[in-house]
Amino acid sequence: MLTPKQNMLEVIKGGNPDRFVNQYEAVQLLFHPFMFANPLLEPGQENVVNAWGVTNTFPKGVPGSFPVHTPDKIVVKDIEDWQDYVHAPSLKFTQDQWDMVKAQYDAVDGEQAFKAAFVAPGLFEQTHHLCEISNALVYYITNPDEMHDLIKYLTEWELELAEGICSNLHPDAIFHHDDWGGLDSTFMSPAMFDEFLLEPYKEIYGYYHSHGVELVIHHSDSYAALVPSMIEMGIDVWQGCMETNNLPELIKKYGGKISFMGGIENRAVDFEGWTDENCDAVVRRVCEECGNKYFIPCIAQGGPGSVYPGVYKSLCDSIDKLNEEKFGIKASESTRLPWQIMF
Repeated sequence: MLTPKQNMLEVIKGGNPDRFVNQYEAVQLLFHPFMFANPLLEPGQENVVNAWGVTNTFPKGVPGSFPVHTPDKIVVKDIEDWQDYVHAPSLKFTQDQWDMVKAQYDAVDGEQAFKAAFVAPGLFEQTHHLCEISNALVYYITNPDEMHDLIKYLTEWELELAEGICSNLHPDAIFHHDDWGGLDSTFMSPAMFDEFLLEPYKEIYGYYHSHGVELVIHHSDSYAALVPSMIEMGIDVWQGCMETNNLPELIKKYGGKISFMGGIENRAVDFEGWTDENCDAVVRRVCEECGNKYFIPCIAQGGPGSVYPGVYKSLCDSIDKLNEEKFGIKASESTRLPWQIMF
């Protein structure tokens, strides 16, 4: 039986996987020192100002935190003078800080799972976190020069972060967030997306690939008519892909150039009154439609877990049952890893 990591590689390569990958079983999400200087919010935290000056809140009952954009809390008051408002936080950390985090990477069995450095938010999200999303989308049209300059500034900061991650932590994967659309459309046209974000992401993901990172996993739980651009950027796995994208068609068209991790939308399984029976039905339908080459069945949200306790584990159990029925592979301690059990 293949290890979770070996099996995921076979799926991505279109080789001979011996079962469905079970969500995040082959990807261990890991942090870096900036995540401690700028920690993720916990459910119930409200109006927390991060290192970029953005105010965030995380109401209970939703998948993640989001910025608060009342007029007094918008960071960029005037896009023409964005430099007066946007000040990148320092990435100068002591060797002791890097070593403390490196110990967490060393504790992961690299034969079982990818050691994936977690980076969020991405370039597009950071522009609308700083500007407010309606403002940002307007600025992409009315102030393209300023937005190009702002994105260049953010890209340079991300490249400095990438240098620190690669030289100190040596991950074999990167798990990078940046949501590029909603349920059934992208936030901007593919042409506009390419104009502003294609080259910066090619630079960022190219750096990771050239410095020992085997897999770039990009999270965007949305519709995205952007798969050719994702491939050109160097994304290996698109995590968060939703059914509105017609996944079987995308897998058939682009499998071998990019793989798809998702298909199980929160709205389909993760709600008050959820049931094991419904989780199982969704898992079986999605897996039947998409197969186990170039596709990893996974909850769409950008990390192992769910809004309602128990949903993630129920999905894991359903995939285990399907693997036993279809491939004769029975879940064991070697296939159900600790970070998979805990959710």
